[in-house]
Amino acid sequence: MSSIKKKFAEKAVPVATEVKTLLKDYGEKEIGKVTIESMISGMKGLPILLTLTSKLDPQEGIRFRGYSIPELQEKLPKLSADDEPLPEGLFYLMLLDELPAMADVKELADDWKKRAVLPDYVKKVLDATPPDSAPMADFAIGIITLSNESEFVKAYNAGAGKKDYWDSTYEDVMNFLARLPLVAAYIYRKHYHKGNHIPADPNLDWSANLAHMMGYDNPEIYKLFRLYLTIHADHEGGNVSAHTTHLVGSALSNPFYSYAAGMLGLAGPLHGYANQEVIAWIQDMIKEIGTATPSKEQIHDFCEKTIAAGRVIPGYGHAVLRKTDPRFSAQQEFAAKYAKGDTFIQIVNDLYEVVPPILGSIGKIKNPWPNVDAYSGSLLMHYNIKEAPFYTVLFGVSRALGVLASLLWDRALGLNIERPSSFTLEGYKKKAGIE
Repeated sequence: MSSIKKKFAEKAVPVATEVKTLLKDYGEKEIGKVTIESMISGMKGLPILLTLTSKLDPQEGIRFRGYSIPELQEKLPKLSADDEPLPEGLFYLMLLDELPAMADVKELADDWKKRAVLPDYVKKVLDATPPDSAPMADFAIGIITLSNESEFVKAYNAGAGKKDYWDSTYEDVMNFLARLPLVAAYIYRKHYHKGNHIPADPNLDWSANLAHMMGYDNPEIYKLFRLYLTIHADHEGGNVSAHTTHLVGSALSNPFYSYAAGMLGLAGPLHGYANQEVIAWIQDMIKEIGTATPSKEQIHDFCEKTIAAGRVIPGYGHAVLRKTDPRFSAQQEFAAKYAKGDTFIQIVNDLYEVVPPILGSIGKIKNPWPNVDAYSGSLLMHYNIKEAPFYTVLFGVSRALGVLASLLWDRALGLNIERPSSFTLEGYKKKAGIE
């Protein structure tokens, strides 16, 4: 047993005992208030999930095991002082609730490199999908195909007990995270480079290897991928991709099935596809105005026109946040350092000045500030990664770090199948006192 797996076992047992005690002694204590509005309008804000890896505060933004993004940029191991944190270190933190040393990150990275083999049958399945299939569809297909080697399925079928489910789930999660960049890069090269695939480089870290296999060997791109794969990794448990992974996993579906389901949720325009919509909307603006360097007044008028047409300004607003998304700020700082003079990014920066006052003047909008999607696509475009339909796949590679760490904890804690109740419309009307 590896030292990381042993450490997880040592941490999980007492936490599982703590959860059982909490349920036994305080299970009847009420938290929050359930209203008809909260139940029908997407359960927004209802405290109904246990997620150990991260928490989203409306005013502070995301915290991973208590650490903000700026704190992680300072405290997580890096390859050099001016680099971005290694996502392997963030996974270690989310899994074990402790900041890793570089030696810990190296041990984890070496383990993933040993497991990073993409079976030939997965390649054949991906090669068989239509040339015009959506990259996210291929991504889900590739993930499901990987499940053929699920250690959890083998252990369950062999009669493993509930208290041991975490053990085989750990092996699946580690195998999955090791192979996920291989799946993503294979899909990218299939769709955009005629299937001319590039093998992994064992000397590169997890993020840089993904960039390398996609065909981008630039130290700045390596840094961008480390940043991107860190800040997209988790966003507490209630977002669609995280919640879906947890929900499907609660039925004891294997981690591959569970995460593939989460990815189909990420593929929605209200979730992971939003970064594509930002790019398309800005490109429409440039085309309509007739210049790649519009003034703030021209941008303002286009925004007003968008709203008047009953459309939203993509990249702005968030279901929980009530401030500028710290993930937006981290990317903006990266752009200021490495992408000076980029006219497309200048539009993104100008939008940050123009859009919030416009949205703030509309009474119904609770959050006029930008989210992570407002910036991510423009940085990828700056480095000539212009295939917007693939952006959500990159998002998916990152999100795996958080939700699979959470799924492993779900198994270690022995959480039950998720099964909320529901009402008919007549039931709601009766609760509301409507005759």
